[in-house]
Amino acid sequence: MRALVKTELGHGNLVIVEKEEPKAGKDEVKILVKYAGICGSDLHTYEGKYRVKVPVTLGHEFAGEVVEVGENVTDIHVGERVTSETTFYICGKCKYCKSKNYNLCKDRKGLGTQQDGAFTKYIIANKNSIHKLPENVDYVSASITEALACAHHAVAKSSIKKNDVVVVLGPGPIGLLVAQIAKTFDTKVIITGLAKDKSRLDKAKELGIDVAVDIQNQDVKQIVDELSDGYGADIVFECTGAPPSVNLGLEILTKQGEYVQVGIFPTAEILTDFEKIIQKEIKIMGCRSQKPSDWEPSLQLMNRNLVNAKALVSHQFNITEWDKAYETIKKGDAIKVILTVE
Repeated sequence: MRALVKTELGHGNLVIVEKEEPKAGKDEVKILVKYAGICGSDLHTYEGKYRVKVPVTLGHEFAGEVVEVGENVTDIHVGERVTSETTFYICGKCKYCKSKNYNLCKDRKGLGTQQDGAFTKYIIANKNSIHKLPENVDYVSASITEALACAHHAVAKSSIKKNDVVVVLGPGPIGLLVAQIAKTFDTKVIITGLAKDKSRLDKAKELGIDVAVDIQNQDVKQIVDELSDGYGADIVFECTGAPPSVNLGLEILTKQGEYVQVGIFPTAEILTDFEKIIQKEIKIMGCRSQKPSDWEPSLQLMNRNLVNAKALVSHQFNITEWDKAYETIKKGDAIKVILTVE
């Protein structure tokens, strides 16, 4: 079977390889991949900015059909429609594993990074990571469940409540998902982007987000102040990973507001206005990936039509067209891109 494999570290080194079809081992499930989403981390891996265990088949956002189950797998059956968490292996002994915060286990191995992922025809997943698709969730939507789970994880870490003024910095796939989840709490949601993000900001309005702001041509602070009686936003979700966004977020937050860092920065050290953090008593939270408790709520958000993940899919390519998919994303022409094998 064909697979899109990162063969060596560094820029590039992503090639189509013929691999032997895998078999489901003990506690494992074999899945025929229907669709697999391209994540920002896949782009970073291609560019050599994100380390993985090579060689490895990339891809960790996917959905498909169960075609084989291994020994000890009794509650998952051939023919069922499923998606899977990215977790393939955990130590099971550390305090993070015991509290089901698998995203923090130092020995964790993930699909598409340390274990072969979904940019291929068949993938092997751990039985404990499998989630069956609800009736109203199609394969395309389900292939975005991991991204939605990451967005859910971010919102769940906050103390969001009815009537809050929420600002989402960045109209990428994660930002658009965070904004949709925030709306389910009956909040006022503002999403921001740049002039080049017009199509994404238009998509946000189409999805029911209250205000979409082009910060290069509009005064986002003034807009936030108008919606909050001059107090500022109650919660800011930073979803761009762009260093200048940090201080913008701190600027528009209310006193005792919450700042949640979702986006991943290109460098570890970021210049931050700690004076605002101190004087405004701002609460700052990091947010890493997702954990098991984020998955079923995410599937139900789609099942109940509270979040429209499918609407974010703007382009579809075969894995053999990776270069074309990459260029489409880098040019800013896409919102969410999914891959197929056949």
